[in-house]
Amino acid sequence: MRILRKYTNRRLYDTSRSCYVTLEDVKVLVLKSEAFQVLDSKTGQDLTRNILMQIISEQEAEGHGTLLTNQVLQQLIRFYGDSMQGMMSQYLEQSIAAFLEHQDRIRDQMQNMMGVANPLTMMNRIADQNLAVWKMFNPNLRESDYRAEQAAKKGSVKEGASDAPIKDEPAK
Repeated sequence: MRILRKYTNRRLYDTSRSCYVTLEDVKVLVLKSEAFQVLDSKTGQDLTRNILMQIISEQEAEGHGTLLTNQVLQQLIRFYGDSMQGMMSQYLEQSIAAFLEHQDRIRDQMQNMMGVANPLTMMNRIADQNLAVWKMFNPNLRESDYRAEQAAKKGSVKEGASDAPIKDEPAK
């Protein structure tokens, strides 16, 4: 676990890298899921929550979209001192964990759907299905012959030709 020390001049010092860090650096640690703890340099008091709250406050102020609306903040304040405070904390943690799990599933599904929704992928699947049907009726048909036949049909359709038989007009 990385230990960051907060000095009276409000600067944060990363003891593992032996350098001062900014709140932006701490945010990067959070995004990378690195374990860290912020301690007061004189008292040794854990200040991690305070620093995390400060990062959230700055994110909200910078216009990155409001995650904690006024209404949500008011509801949270009402829970302090309430007998349900401990349960609310656990509920929020579990809810966020469940949300992240669902978010990962949705991302996976979207990526799978993007492959299906790709027109070239769909055309290849249709061509393969058509080839399978043609092979049922003509087992000697090779895939290259089928593709050449399909390309020839597309070319004749573009020129205005049709596969439909030409009907003679009835004589009057």
